[in-house]
Amino acid sequence: MTTLKVHSIETAPEASKPLLQNSQKAFGMIPGLHGVLAGAPKALEAYQKLHELFENSSFNADELTVVWQTINVEHACHYCVPAHTGIANMMKVDDTITDALRNETPLKDSKLEALRTLTLSIVRNRGHVSKEELETFYGAGYGEQHVLEIILGVSQKVISNYTNHIANTPVDAAFQKFAWSKK
Repeated sequence: MTTLKVHSIETAPEASKPLLQNSQKAFGMIPGLHGVLAGAPKALEAYQKLHELFENSSFNADELTVVWQTINVEHACHYCVPAHTGIANMMKVDDTITDALRNETPLKDSKLEALRTLTLSIVRNRGHVSKEELETFYGAGYGEQHVLEIILGVSQKVISNYTNHIANTPVDAAFQKFAWSKK
């Protein structure tokens, strides 16, 4: 398995140092993913900006978690599933939502299930979704803006999930208790 270097503020390229300092301030640590992405300053900057944009989209905490974890689980990201489990806990997302997403079982809330289903279709079909899938999504109470925001979330998660696959990023100590692997 390929492993990429996990940078600290001291070992990072000069342009990544302020970005890692921002991570340190925001999280009280430098997440391993950020340390890896620091090897390419623009990759780290893009990831942080996409995260900020998606986090400030029209989705609430439950919906953000549904999009993030649906993608993480589908991509079998050993790092992001535990990290977003911890983040969901911090965001006060109900454990039944997180457990269903981690276990790939339908969500009890029909609106959240519609979000999970469309997100999964977008990922699996690389954006080729049917008119019927969109109509079902819209019928659940979502709109066109939400479709575009899912794509924003996918773009963020492609950066992190693919990076973690290649880097074999170690799961941060804070999230190790949420370890996960694809069934």
